[in-house]
Amino acid sequence: MKPTSQRRFRQFARSGILLLPIVIPAHLYADTYYVVIAGLGGEPEYAQQFTAAAKELEKTFRASGPNAHTLLLVGDEASSSHVRDTLHSVAVTARPEDDFVLILIGHGSFDDTTYKFNLPGPDISAGEIANLCNGIRARRQLIVDTTSASGGAIPSLRHPGRAIITATKSGTEKNATVFARYWVEALEDPSADTDKSESISALEAFTYATKKTAGFYDSQKRLATEHAVFVDTAGGVPVREPGGGEGTLLSSLTLLRIGSNHPSANTPARSALLQKKEQLEQNIDVLKYQKAAMDPSEYKQQLTTLLLELARTQREIDK
Repeated sequence: MKPTSQRRFRQFARSGILLLPIVIPAHLYADTYYVVIAGLGGEPEYAQQFTAAAKELEKTFRASGPNAHTLLLVGDEASSSHVRDTLHSVAVTARPEDDFVLILIGHGSFDDTTYKFNLPGPDISAGEIANLCNGIRARRQLIVDTTSASGGAIPSLRHPGRAIITATKSGTEKNATVFARYWVEALEDPSADTDKSESISALEAFTYATKKTAGFYDSQKRLATEHAVFVDTAGGVPVREPGGGEGTLLSSLTLLRIGSNHPSANTPARSALLQKKEQLEQNIDVLKYQKAAMDPSEYKQQLTTLLLELARTQREIDK
């Protein structure tokens, strides 16, 4: 202790004031590791949507502050070997006090026993994803699987301290999902912050995305083929709303901090672009359902027009 500090300490001691060490909670220095993976599209409309959603998430997370570490895998980079390497790298650097978030965007498959995330080259199973995540020391983890059949991954992904969100309630809901679109939107729309804490929790994002997903099917007058669920206790039953102990981890896990200078604080121009993007994506979904009854050349022409306009709109959003 320096002489000046010693004199001040003796003065406080004589006055009867007890000096206690300042304890700064560990979580104030905690980092968050985000890994975003866009899997195999299979068709141009899916490939573009998956890649755009993943890149939008990466941009949002990177802008969230110096404590965010974001890793993105899209296209050929999203192979099973690159997934392993990426999660191994997080395992080397993440500390127990850090948070870890893994987001899977794309198609999934389920054969009544095993869930697999579809990737360029060999697919990767939920069991292998779980083993890789188990090697990451972060005590609080979140896996968001937005793919078709994602509910089939839940049994393999369970682990203490890990919350799991899936776009479908089971592995038997195998149609392409729209949940990822609204998960991305939840982190761009300040209204997702329902408790006005200037942050968006995983539970707030889930609630926003599920409501938007339901609204999409209602607006198209179609039977919903996806029902998102979550579980954040190791032995709990997947649910759609918090209760019975489920939702505690999700509500405490901050996905994003927002404020007046954050990109998610929409200007009128940005809001208009986001609305246009959502409408274009809905139009593409409607077109896909009409494909079987259309002339192939007409379908391709309309799809190309929509995809080009979607790409232009995304570029405007990214400026």
